[in-house]
Amino acid sequence: MQRLLSTYLFVSRKLTPELLGQISEAGFQGVEIFCTRSHFEYAMKPEIQTVASALEQHGLQLVSLHAPTSRDVSAMRESGTPLSICEVERVRRVEAMDELKRVIDVAEDLPYARLILHMGGPRETADPRKRDAAFSSLEHLILHAHHVGVTICVENTSSEMGDPSYLRDFVDETRLVGLRFNFDIGHANLSDIPEDERLEKSFSPLRDFVSSVHLHDNRGEKDEHLPPYDGTIDWPAAIKLLKTAPELKLPLLLELKEKTGPEAPSAAEQLTTARKSMDRFEKAWNSAK
Repeated sequence: MQRLLSTYLFVSRKLTPELLGQISEAGFQGVEIFCTRSHFEYAMKPEIQTVASALEQHGLQLVSLHAPTSRDVSAMRESGTPLSICEVERVRRVEAMDELKRVIDVAEDLPYARLILHMGGPRETADPRKRDAAFSSLEHLILHAHHVGVTICVENTSSEMGDPSYLRDFVDETRLVGLRFNFDIGHANLSDIPEDERLEKSFSPLRDFVSSVHLHDNRGEKDEHLPPYDGTIDWPAAIKLLKTAPELKLPLLLELKEKTGPEAPSAAEQLTTARKSMDRFEKAWNSAK
Protein backbone atom coordinates (compact mmCIF):
# COMPACT_ATOMS: atom_id res chain seq x y z
CA MET A 1 0.00 0.00 0.00
CA GLN A 2 1.06 3.56 -0.66
CA ARG A 3 1.77 5.84 2.28
CA LEU A 4 -0.53 8.80 1.74
CA LEU A 5 -1.05 11.91 3.88
CA SER A 6 -3.61 14.71 3.80
CA THR A 7 -2.12 18.17 4.15
CA TYR A 8 -5.02 18.87 6.52
CA LEU A 9 -2.32 18.18 9.12
CA PHE A 10 -0.85 21.59 8.25
CA VAL A 11 -3.94 23.44 7.01
CA SER A 12 -3.27 26.62 9.02
CA ARG A 13 0.10 27.21 7.36
CA LYS A 14 1.19 27.77 3.77
CA LEU A 15 1.85 24.68 1.68
CA THR A 16 5.46 25.37 0.72
CA PRO A 17 8.03 23.30 -1.18
CA GLU A 18 9.89 22.97 2.13
CA LEU A 19 6.84 21.48 3.85
CA LEU A 20 6.30 19.04 0.98
CA GLY A 21 9.95 18.08 1.32
CA GLN A 22 9.42 17.30 5.00
CA ILE A 23 6.41 15.13 4.15
CA SER A 24 8.53 13.18 1.67
CA GLU A 25 11.40 12.81 4.14
CA ALA A 26 8.94 11.38 6.69
CA GLY A 27 8.36 8.46 4.30
CA PHE A 28 5.10 9.44 2.63
CA GLN A 29 4.73 8.77 -1.08
CA GLY A 30 1.70 10.88 -1.93
CA VAL A 31 -0.58 13.60 -0.63
CA GLU A 32 -4.11 14.90 -0.69
CA ILE A 33 -4.09 18.70 -0.61
CA PHE A 34 -6.78 20.33 1.51
CA CYS A 35 -7.99 23.37 -0.41
CA THR A 36 -8.21 26.60 1.49
CA ARG A 37 -6.72 29.67 -0.17
CA SER A 38 -4.52 30.46 2.84
CA HIS A 39 -2.99 26.97 2.58
CA PHE A 40 -3.01 26.41 -1.19
CA GLU A 41 -4.07 29.18 -3.55
CA TYR A 42 -5.74 26.90 -6.06
CA ALA A 43 -6.91 29.73 -8.32
CA MET A 44 -3.40 31.09 -8.98
CA LYS A 45 -1.40 29.34 -11.70
CA PRO A 46 2.04 30.42 -10.37
CA GLU A 47 1.27 28.77 -7.02
CA ILE A 48 -0.08 25.65 -8.71
CA GLN A 49 3.10 25.42 -10.78
CA THR A 50 5.28 25.90 -7.68
CA VAL A 51 3.51 23.05 -5.92
CA ALA A 52 3.69 20.87 -9.05
CA SER A 53 7.44 21.44 -9.26
CA ALA A 54 7.91 20.66 -5.56
CA LEU A 55 5.88 17.45 -5.80
CA GLU A 56 8.00 16.28 -8.73
CA GLN A 57 11.23 17.25 -6.98
CA HIS A 58 10.35 15.28 -3.86
CA GLY A 59 8.82 12.31 -5.64
CA LEU A 60 5.34 12.85 -4.21
CA GLN A 61 2.16 11.91 -6.04
CA LEU A 62 -0.89 14.15 -5.81
CA VAL A 63 -3.67 11.59 -5.39
CA SER A 64 -6.54 13.96 -4.61
CA LEU A 65 -7.69 17.43 -3.64
CA HIS A 66 -10.15 18.03 -0.82
CA ALA A 67 -12.69 20.68 -1.81
CA PRO A 68 -12.90 23.80 0.36
CA THR A 69 -15.58 23.57 3.03
CA SER A 70 -15.86 27.31 3.76
CA ARG A 71 -16.08 30.44 1.67
CA ASP A 72 -12.82 32.42 1.63
CA VAL A 73 -13.18 36.14 2.03
CA SER A 74 -9.52 36.64 1.17
CA ALA A 75 -6.39 34.65 0.53
CA MET A 76 -5.54 34.85 4.24
CA ARG A 77 -8.88 34.32 5.97
CA GLU A 78 -11.97 32.14 5.72
CA SER A 79 -15.43 33.53 6.28
CA GLY A 80 -16.63 30.52 8.25
CA THR A 81 -19.69 30.35 5.99
CA PRO A 82 -20.06 26.85 4.51
CA LEU A 83 -19.35 26.43 0.82
CA SER A 84 -22.21 24.13 -0.11
CA ILE A 85 -23.48 22.41 -3.24
CA CYS A 86 -26.83 22.13 -1.42
CA GLU A 87 -27.59 25.86 -1.46
CA VAL A 88 -31.27 26.30 -2.26
CA GLU A 89 -30.72 29.90 -3.36
CA ARG A 90 -29.54 29.65 -6.97
CA VAL A 91 -27.10 32.57 -6.86
CA ARG A 92 -25.22 31.15 -3.88
CA ARG A 93 -25.27 27.65 -5.40
CA VAL A 94 -23.76 28.94 -8.64
CA GLU A 95 -21.09 30.79 -6.65
CA ALA A 96 -20.23 27.53 -4.86
CA MET A 97 -20.07 25.61 -8.15
CA ASP A 98 -17.83 28.27 -9.70
CA GLU A 99 -15.42 27.97 -6.78
CA LEU A 100 -15.38 24.19 -7.03
CA LYS A 101 -14.74 24.42 -10.78
CA ARG A 102 -11.61 26.43 -9.96
CA VAL A 103 -10.45 23.56 -7.78
CA ILE A 104 -11.22 21.02 -10.52
CA ASP A 105 -9.30 23.13 -13.06
CA VAL A 106 -6.10 22.67 -11.05
CA ALA A 107 -5.85 19.36 -12.93
CA GLU A 108 -5.05 21.25 -16.14
CA ASP A 109 -1.62 22.14 -14.70
CA LEU A 110 -1.34 19.64 -11.87
CA PRO A 111 -3.06 16.31 -12.63
CA TYR A 112 -4.87 14.50 -9.83
CA ALA A 113 -7.44 11.70 -9.81
CA ARG A 114 -10.11 12.60 -7.23
CA LEU A 115 -11.89 15.58 -5.74
CA ILE A 116 -13.19 14.85 -2.22
CA LEU A 117 -16.40 16.75 -1.54
CA HIS A 118 -18.80 17.12 1.39
CA MET A 119 -22.55 17.11 0.80
CA GLY A 120 -23.15 20.50 2.38
CA GLY A 121 -22.12 21.77 5.81
CA PRO A 122 -21.51 19.84 9.05
CA ARG A 123 -25.13 20.25 10.19
CA GLU A 124 -26.85 19.90 6.82
CA THR A 125 -30.38 18.57 7.38
CA ALA A 126 -32.05 16.36 4.79
CA ASP A 127 -34.44 18.48 2.76
CA PRO A 128 -35.95 17.74 -0.69
CA ARG A 129 -34.98 21.22 -1.91
CA LYS A 130 -31.37 20.71 -0.84
CA ARG A 131 -31.39 17.28 -2.46
CA ASP A 132 -32.51 18.83 -5.76
CA ALA A 133 -29.85 21.52 -5.39
CA ALA A 134 -27.16 18.90 -4.79
CA PHE A 135 -28.27 16.94 -7.84
CA SER A 136 -28.14 20.07 -10.02
CA SER A 137 -24.69 20.99 -8.69
CA LEU A 138 -23.21 17.53 -9.07
CA GLU A 139 -24.62 17.05 -12.54
CA HIS A 140 -22.63 20.08 -13.70
CA LEU A 141 -19.52 19.36 -11.62
CA ILE A 142 -19.21 15.71 -12.69
CA LEU A 143 -19.26 16.74 -16.34
CA HIS A 144 -16.74 19.54 -15.72
CA ALA A 145 -14.45 17.15 -13.82
CA HIS A 146 -14.72 14.44 -16.48
CA HIS A 147 -13.07 16.71 -19.06
CA VAL A 148 -9.87 16.90 -16.97
CA GLY A 149 -9.87 13.29 -15.75
CA VAL A 150 -11.07 13.96 -12.20
CA THR A 151 -13.57 11.76 -10.33
CA ILE A 152 -15.80 13.43 -7.74
CA CYS A 153 -16.03 11.48 -4.47
CA VAL A 154 -18.66 12.54 -1.96
CA GLU A 155 -17.63 11.91 1.64
CA ASN A 156 -19.77 10.55 4.45
CA THR A 157 -20.12 13.03 7.33
CA SER A 158 -22.08 13.26 10.55
CA SER A 159 -24.79 15.46 8.94
CA GLU A 160 -28.12 14.07 7.71
CA MET A 161 -27.15 14.63 4.07
CA GLY A 162 -23.77 13.03 4.67
CA ASP A 163 -25.26 9.88 6.21
CA PRO A 164 -24.07 6.79 4.28
CA SER A 165 -27.58 5.43 3.68
CA TYR A 166 -28.76 8.83 2.47
CA LEU A 167 -25.79 9.10 0.10
CA ARG A 168 -26.39 5.64 -1.37
CA ASP A 169 -30.09 6.37 -1.89
CA PHE A 170 -29.12 9.64 -3.54
CA VAL A 171 -26.86 7.87 -6.04
CA ASP A 172 -29.38 5.09 -6.72
CA GLU A 173 -32.23 7.52 -7.31
CA THR A 174 -30.41 10.23 -9.27
CA ARG A 175 -28.32 7.75 -11.31
CA LEU A 176 -25.47 10.24 -11.54
CA VAL A 177 -22.94 8.40 -13.66
CA GLY A 178 -19.39 8.59 -12.40
CA LEU A 179 -20.09 9.77 -8.86
CA ARG A 180 -18.08 7.91 -6.24
CA PHE A 181 -17.62 7.94 -2.45
CA ASN A 182 -14.79 8.73 -0.08
CA PHE A 183 -15.28 6.63 3.06
CA ASP A 184 -14.22 8.58 6.16
CA ILE A 185 -13.79 6.03 8.92
CA GLY A 186 -13.53 8.66 11.65
CA HIS A 187 -16.87 10.16 10.66
CA ALA A 188 -18.40 6.67 10.63
CA ASN A 189 -17.40 6.29 14.28
CA LEU A 190 -19.51 9.33 15.21
CA SER A 191 -22.86 7.95 14.11
CA ASP A 192 -25.79 7.17 16.43
CA ILE A 193 -25.56 3.50 15.49
CA PRO A 194 -24.51 1.14 18.36
CA GLU A 195 -20.73 1.18 18.62
CA ASP A 196 -20.18 -2.44 17.59
CA GLU A 197 -22.22 -1.91 14.39
CA ARG A 198 -21.06 1.57 13.33
CA LEU A 199 -18.38 0.68 10.84
CA GLU A 200 -20.27 -2.13 9.10
CA LYS A 201 -23.53 -0.18 8.81
CA SER A 202 -21.71 2.94 7.59
CA PHE A 203 -19.49 1.15 5.08
CA SER A 204 -22.02 -1.28 3.63
CA PRO A 205 -24.20 1.28 1.77
CA LEU A 206 -21.10 2.88 0.22
CA ARG A 207 -18.97 -0.22 -0.45
CA ASP A 208 -19.76 -0.66 -4.15
CA PHE A 209 -18.78 2.92 -5.00
CA VAL A 210 -15.93 3.64 -2.56
CA SER A 211 -12.97 5.09 -4.43
CA SER A 212 -10.83 6.35 -1.52
CA VAL A 213 -10.63 6.26 2.28
CA HIS A 214 -9.72 8.72 5.03
CA LEU A 215 -8.03 7.17 8.05
CA HIS A 216 -8.24 8.80 11.47
CA ASP A 217 -9.54 7.97 14.92
CA ASN A 218 -11.70 9.50 17.66
CA ARG A 219 -13.42 8.53 20.91
CA GLY A 220 -16.88 8.41 19.37
CA GLU A 221 -17.95 11.85 20.57
CA LYS A 222 -16.30 14.50 18.38
CA ASP A 223 -14.31 14.71 15.15
CA GLU A 224 -10.83 14.68 16.70
CA HIS A 225 -8.83 13.34 13.73
CA LEU A 226 -6.51 11.38 16.01
CA PRO A 227 -3.89 8.94 14.70
CA PRO A 228 -5.24 5.40 14.22
CA TYR A 229 -5.20 3.41 17.49
CA ASP A 230 -5.44 6.57 19.66
CA GLY A 231 -9.26 6.45 19.83
CA THR A 232 -11.98 3.82 20.09
CA ILE A 233 -12.14 2.48 16.52
CA ASP A 234 -11.67 -1.30 16.28
CA TRP A 235 -8.88 -1.23 13.70
CA PRO A 236 -8.60 -5.00 13.10
CA ALA A 237 -12.33 -5.04 12.27
CA ALA A 238 -11.96 -1.85 10.21
CA ILE A 239 -9.15 -3.32 8.11
CA LYS A 240 -11.12 -6.50 7.49
CA LEU A 241 -14.07 -4.37 6.35
CA LEU A 242 -12.02 -2.10 4.06
CA LYS A 243 -10.51 -5.11 2.34
CA THR A 244 -13.99 -6.05 1.08
CA ALA A 245 -14.14 -2.96 -1.16
CA PRO A 246 -14.34 -3.91 -4.86
CA GLU A 247 -11.72 -1.35 -5.95
CA LEU A 248 -8.22 -2.77 -5.96
CA LYS A 249 -5.40 -0.69 -4.44
CA LEU A 250 -7.87 1.56 -2.64
CA PRO A 251 -6.09 4.83 -1.67
CA LEU A 252 -5.88 4.95 2.15
CA LEU A 253 -5.14 8.51 3.27
CA LEU A 254 -4.08 9.49 6.77
CA GLU A 255 -6.07 12.62 7.69
CA LEU A 256 -4.88 13.96 11.04
CA LYS A 257 -5.78 17.20 12.79
CA GLU A 258 -3.17 19.92 13.11
CA LYS A 259 -1.94 20.84 16.58
CA THR A 260 -1.53 24.59 16.96
CA GLY A 261 -0.60 27.04 19.70
CA PRO A 262 2.61 28.07 21.47
CA GLU A 263 3.25 24.56 22.84
CA ALA A 264 2.30 22.71 19.66
CA PRO A 265 4.77 20.15 18.28
CA SER A 266 6.88 21.16 15.30
CA ALA A 267 5.99 20.04 11.80
CA ALA A 268 8.75 17.43 12.00
CA GLU A 269 7.38 16.08 15.30
CA GLN A 270 3.83 15.89 13.95
CA LEU A 271 5.11 14.06 10.89
CA THR A 272 6.98 11.59 13.12
CA THR A 273 3.72 10.83 14.93
CA ALA A 274 1.94 10.44 11.58
CA ARG A 275 4.63 8.09 10.27
CA LYS A 276 4.53 5.90 13.39
CA SER A 277 0.75 5.53 13.20
CA MET A 278 1.04 4.66 9.51
CA ASP A 279 3.78 2.11 10.33
CA ARG A 280 1.42 0.35 12.71
CA PHE A 281 -1.54 0.50 10.34
CA GLU A 282 0.48 -0.74 7.37
CA LYS A 283 1.82 -3.69 9.35
CA ALA A 284 -1.73 -4.63 10.38
CA TRP A 285 -3.02 -4.14 6.84
CA ASN A 286 -0.35 -6.34 5.28
CA SER A 287 -0.82 -9.13 7.82
CA ALA A 288 -4.64 -9.16 7.63
CA LYS A 289 -6.28 -11.71 5.35
